[in-house]
Amino acid sequence: MTDTTQDLVILDKLKDSRNQFFNEIGKVVIGQRKILDHMLIALLSKGHTLLVGVPGLAKTLLIKSLADVLDLSFKRIQFTPDLMPSDITGTELIDIDPTTDQRSFRFYKGPVFGNIILADEINRTPPKTQAALLEAMQEHKVTAAGHTYNLEEPFFVMATQNPIEQEGTYPLPEAQLDRFMFNLKIDYPTIGEEIEIVQSTTASEPFKLDKVMSIHEILSYQNLVLRVPIAENVIEFAVKLVSATRSKSEFSPDFIRQWVDWGAGPRASQYLVLGAKAKALLDGRPTPDINDICELALPVLRHRVLPNFNAEAEGMKVDDILNQLLDHFTV
Repeated sequence: MTDTTQDLVILDKLKDSRNQFFNEIGKVVIGQRKILDHMLIALLSKGHTLLVGVPGLAKTLLIKSLADVLDLSFKRIQFTPDLMPSDITGTELIDIDPTTDQRSFRFYKGPVFGNIILADEINRTPPKTQAALLEAMQEHKVTAAGHTYNLEEPFFVMATQNPIEQEGTYPLPEAQLDRFMFNLKIDYPTIGEEIEIVQSTTASEPFKLDKVMSIHEILSYQNLVLRVPIAENVIEFAVKLVSATRSKSEFSPDFIRQWVDWGAGPRASQYLVLGAKAKALLDGRPTPDINDICELALPVLRHRVLPNFNAEAEGMKVDDILNQLLDHFTV
């Protein structure tokens, strides 16, 4: 079987897996199709996801349901103000041999050693503890007491965050935010969706979800994403769009210079291109186009662009600025 034929087989299997994914997860999650689509894109792109919304919008349920339909190990970390870095990565403890009474140090792995890590309410803990995830998210490794431990692949951090305006929250450091591929904003459901949610959760037992993707299949889909061809002009559009978020770039319009202090870095360009490739595959297309870049621009860029005081004074939110930038580039 040639490489091209094998890729076509994997692509057909991915299409079937996607349909099964939405059929299964739709048993417990009402609506939120776009959010789930982005989570699936991040999964195939080896990217981490941050879900932002007020309590009660089923952010945790979304991630738990995603883990339920994938044949991956799942760990949940409830972030609290007293959580310590070692509570995430693990710690060394003294072991005593019962026969010889000999003492030795042994590393006990923390909950970060899993395939899907739910970092629940990640901004409820101070930055020192949040930073314990940095090496794991970037390098897929954990260093403790001078030893480095590899994390099992695939590895995803899916974090939930309460709006930073709420009491008892700590803003995530920029270095931590930049490790997330997507920042997904979850809004309130429509009246129709909320009626369906109330009916389904107050009248029957929870559904048991079937597995739809194995570890081997997920890894093969991730490798397929890397092999997807992409036109040079699409890459150039993505890079110029990201560059235009920086106030000193030659591509930035006047309103960016007026409203933005810090723009997105090269990691945003990488995630835009990877996400566009994964989106094209999920849609059954052989290669992504500029529309794919535009559709992923907000979730990739909104946590990487820092508006300044001028924007705040004029009531301009980061999404407003990015939408205006997209209009500027697509006119």
